Amino acid sequence: MLLFRSEENVDAWCRDRGLPRRPLVDLEQLWELALTWYGTRLTVESRRPAASEMASIFASIGLTGPFWDPNADGWGSGA
Repeated sequence: MLLFRSEENVDAWCRDRGLPRRPLVDLEQLWELALTWYGTRLTVESRRPAASEMASIFASIGLTGPFWDPNADGWGSGA
């Protein structure tokens, strides 16, 4: 994971390395993802979410599209 000050910095970093830009996650989304994903990790019942649960978690914080589909094959087009 890389943190950037702005989307312009992301664009420059990708351009300098010849890499396509992937979807971005802001700090609020990252915090919500961490709370949801790891909130029960210290309990006996803790388990990895199923693919459908992952998709629901991602969607609940606004992470949608092929990039965030745990069932997608590869990166998908436009991701």
